[in-house]
Amino acid sequence: MRATDIAAPDYFHKVVDCQWACPAHTPVPEYIRLIAAGRYSDAYMINWRSNVFPGILGRTCDRPCEPACRRGRVEDEPVAICRLKRVAADFKDDIKARLPQPPAARNGKRIALVGAGPASLTVARDLAPLGYDCTVFDGDTRAGGMMRSQIPKFRLPDSVIDEETGFVLGLGVEFRGGTRIDSLSALLAQGYDAVVVGSGAPRGRDLDIPGRKEAAANIHIGIDWLSSVSFDHIHSIGRRVIVLGGGNTAMDCCRSARRLGGVDVKVVVRSGFDEMKASPWEKEDAAREGIPIHNFLVPKEFRHADGKLTGVVFEKVKAEYDARGRRRLVPAGEPDVLFECDDVLVAVGQENAFPWIERDIGIAFDDHGMPVVDPVTFRATHQKVFFAGDAAFGPKNIIWAVAHGHEVAVSIDKMLHGEDPAHRPAPAVTVINQKMGIHEWSYNNEVMPDERYAVPHRDNASALANIKVEVELGYDVKLALSEAGRCLNCDVQTVFSAPLCIECDACVDVCPMDSITFTDNGEEDDLRHRLRAPALNSSQDIYVADGLKTGRIMAKDEDVCLHCGLCAERCPTGAWDMNKYLIDVTHAGPACR
Repeated sequence: MRATDIAAPDYFHKVVDCQWACPAHTPVPEYIRLIAAGRYSDAYMINWRSNVFPGILGRTCDRPCEPACRRGRVEDEPVAICRLKRVAADFKDDIKARLPQPPAARNGKRIALVGAGPASLTVARDLAPLGYDCTVFDGDTRAGGMMRSQIPKFRLPDSVIDEETGFVLGLGVEFRGGTRIDSLSALLAQGYDAVVVGSGAPRGRDLDIPGRKEAAANIHIGIDWLSSVSFDHIHSIGRRVIVLGGGNTAMDCCRSARRLGGVDVKVVVRSGFDEMKASPWEKEDAAREGIPIHNFLVPKEFRHADGKLTGVVFEKVKAEYDARGRRRLVPAGEPDVLFECDDVLVAVGQENAFPWIERDIGIAFDDHGMPVVDPVTFRATHQKVFFAGDAAFGPKNIIWAVAHGHEVAVSIDKMLHGEDPAHRPAPAVTVINQKMGIHEWSYNNEVMPDERYAVPHRDNASALANIKVEVELGYDVKLALSEAGRCLNCDVQTVFSAPLCIECDACVDVCPMDSITFTDNGEEDDLRHRLRAPALNSSQDIYVADGLKTGRIMAKDEDVCLHCGLCAERCPTGAWDMNKYLIDVTHAGPACR
């Protein structure tokens, strides 16, 4: 194997598994250390730079960082990264003075942003401080997009949305609420230098099965129903409710129905429980509130009488797998199942809808009705139009929309400075030595054995009595400190200098994970099996250093290293050192040009 180039920006970035997995590349260990030190405002600002909505995401993020967390390799549960983000938001001071100020002079460039959701607001957050005139249009009178309309208040209070969207709009962004864009052609004709489409995936999928038309009065599209609930247009539902679908929207529907009068609320899913798209914690929250989930049932017919819905008939199915492991659902050969109900909420997916974009203005669409968007620049086939968030590639989640927004801002900034948006500069990297004394580090390198701390919840009686009462109470300061202590500080890297090594094997002896091996070089597959602990996770690189006096190499398995620093403490020559590796992903501005 070749020696590892640790100067490559992405090498240690990939070792910080949580940050690598986060679409916005939030420096997770950095802000968790600040929380442990009680520096909540500093932790908030680190989050605000990368993910824009720390308080919102601290309650609603899909948490792609947590399955990647290295803690999950030595215990059952990863660090509660998402809920610690909320801690930074809950306990911060007034941070308004730390936000960028609206520029004294504008640069003369005008940007139109369609939709006031996370993607558009992220673009505006990045461009407004640079002098761009950003105008955000939305059909709703308040900013937030799907964060406000589709996420129930018991998960995300309006006060949190108001504060964090207000931070963005306070940068000098013009918000035209209650202004629906009905023609992209007309918008372009107003002379904007760039247009960002961040309108989301606003159309819920329907079910075309017998009885749908006859019982339409009591069959509701999930996301539309949630929006009506959110804006206080709906205050009640029938006692017996069936929710069709297995995603997070279905979980929001069933929990909302319980609060609006649903006594017998069921979720019915065509797949198995483990295959549901809903996040595990969303399913747990539904179970905590007494909502059963029925699996492997496919809706077959809506039963009705005199124009009123009476129930849903389901076909029982089972999963079969072919030689490639691909699943298909086939009839189980069992009798159909009838669930009686008063209302049905259909939450079987979302679709994009662009009826307001004319098809003769230079924007190409594919066979599925999706715009043709460059995956690097997010630019459409019309040179002034960019897509971001769900509008770009279909439904995902808030953190992906934020990541898209950052990339769109870079593209627009480069384009309007006469540069090629396809050229994306490398991120900035800072490496800081962590040594304070012979056996003292500037970070806490103790590996805590604690299991994950549970987030307190409001009791069911009071939670179900009011749809606007927040259910999760969040960590208090004491619990936050304990949970922060579980972080393994994966951004503090073990750095090896071969010329200083005398191959005494002291580091090998002291390593608690057997992650260090001095051996002869070889092909990667062979070498991985010759390490003290075989490195079988091929997705994680091996740190290889040559130049040792014996001709051997040092090979360290990054997969199991705990970043405890014992190797650096034990090394008599200083060949091992601990360096904090902070990567700052490029955002719009002079650094990207």
